[in-house]
Amino acid sequence: MNRSTEQVLRDHLRRRRDGDLEGDLRVNYHPQVRLLSAEGVHHGHDGVRYLAGILRSYVEDGDYSYRQVLTDGDVGMLVWSGRCVADDIALHDGVDSYVVRDGLLVAQTIHYSSAPLDQHPDS
Repeated sequence: MNRSTEQVLRDHLRRRRDGDLEGDLRVNYHPQVRLLSAEGVHHGHDGVRYLAGILRSYVEDGDYSYRQVLTDGDVGMLVWSGRCVADDIALHDGVDSYVVRDGLLVAQTIHYSSAPLDQHPDS
């Protein structure tokens, strides 16, 4: 499957918005993907599941706003935010970066901040 970086990222974002983590892993992530975040360095599909679980503890699947997707060759970047209504918490300053090779995500960095909704820059 020879997909562009943008095609991989768009499919990844669609599947995450739809709550299809396992489909996302199967179609878009290399089995040995490397992930770097404030939670440390993680590897493989289990690392993706772990970090997705942490994010899901703040925001349910589909409760995201994708603000900008940029790609250049095998590198991509997503700017995003999210909202957890139950706790009145907003996730902001979300920026993920990606490396795509042979149609699969092989590396990803993840960053976001949380704050009460009344302190969120978009309130």
